Amino acid sequence: MQIRISGPVPAGLKVIETMRAGPDGRIRHWPLHLERLRRDCAAVGFPLDENAVMASLATLPTQQTLRVRLTVDADGKVTAEHQTLPPNPDYWDVAISKVRLERDDPWLRVKTSRRPAYDAARANMPADCHEAILLNEQGEICEGTITNIFLRRAGRLLTPAASCGLLPGVLRQSLLNTDEAEEAVLYPEDLTRGELFCGNSLRGLIRARLRNG
Repeated sequence: MQIRISGPVPAGLKVIETMRAGPDGRIRHWPLHLERLRRDCAAVGFPLDENAVMASLATLPTQQTLRVRLTVDADGKVTAEHQTLPPNPDYWDVAISKVRLERDDPWLRVKTSRRPAYDAARANMPADCHEAILLNEQGEICEGTITNIFLRRAGRLLTPAASCGLLPGVLRQSLLNTDEAEEAVLYPEDLTRGELFCGNSLRGLIRARLRNG
């Protein structure tokens, strides 16, 4: 899927990949992360030095599970930061956000530091919630602020269709590639008719409980 961002790119913008490194130093789903990094840098017109990317990841410590945040700026400078990744909780509490996404906004489809809708949704999220679920202007479920959304129903794992307006996450793409998940148009009322999950490549699938109101 090729994406092209028209118009000026905000000053200071960075393309981002957030990844999970195992105790052996390997990045989970690395080929898909690299594919998206290439695509998103091309979309915003940033140069990508893949040798610099590999060099930055080669210095990661081992013997622990890490959250790795890799960024590329307009000059092609690559930066990798890491921290220890704690275990997942048993579940996340989630709420429907009042923030709405525009399904045709191309910025939704690239992972960058430009995150006004996601930042607004997190700022207004109930204090005891882990994630906010965003809808588009037609009331269709799109995604969470840092995760994709999944619903297991009648033996099928459903995830909102890319056409609804969302970032195509790496975990999501992996599950679609292996036919473990399929796209569907979902609405808030669907979330009580199956088993709800939030998911990303960093944390995998996390069971979620929908908060009322």
